[in-house]
Amino acid sequence: RTRFKAFVAVGDFDGHVGLGVKTSMEVATAIRSAINLAKLSLIPIRRGYWGNKLGEPHTIPMKVTGKCGSVRIRLVPAPRGTGIVAAPTPKKLLQMAGIQDV
Repeated sequence: RTRFKAFVAVGDFDGHVGLGVKTSMEVATAIRSAINLAKLSLIPIRRGYWGNKLGEPHTIPMKVTGKCGSVRIRLVPAPRGTGIVAAPTPKKLLQMAGIQDV
């Protein structure tokens, strides 16, 4: 029997992001349930400055590294105007979290 697994990320583009995973027999049901789970698992994202503290926080506060399986990720604070220099998937997640420069 075939089952569909949906991974859904939600964010308010202002410091909160959540991830939901759901498996179901139908695609629409899996997506709908994953959205609900993602909204329930929202976590705050800490943002910071690069250089002086003018305006709103725009980047991450410090260097961060992470590893899961064979994948490694390294986030480094960047000056204002740099943008997010990353692959499309982490770029979208960082945008949903409200980070503008990494």
